[in-house]
Amino acid sequence: MVCRDCCCGSPKVTGVDHAAQTARLRAEMPVRVSDCLDVCDQANVIVVQPSAAGRAAGARPVWLGLVNDADATEDIVTWVRAGGPGVAPLPDILDLYTFTPPRRRADPPA
Repeated sequence: MVCRDCCCGSPKVTGVDHAAQTARLRAEMPVRVSDCLDVCDQANVIVVQPSAAGRAAGARPVWLGLVNDADATEDIVTWVRAGGPGVAPLPDILDLYTFTPPRRRADPPA
């Protein structure tokens, strides 16, 4: 999943060809484009979902932030080709991009 709304994918993150990044990911894997994921301080955000095999191994989605250069995009592509979460170990370089998103709270009852 690629965030492409409020800050991610916008001119607010300078020096990134957002369309090329999304196209590169789409060339290698299914990509869903999401509206704002509410972690604008981490723009550009990419969430890598585990495959069926990864889910069977207990993997959870991996949130990657500040993915603002082509090398990081290529590192993600290489990892997903190898199996991604739960199948292939997270490369050390991508560990630098991981973060835990804040928990979303439901609005309190009116």
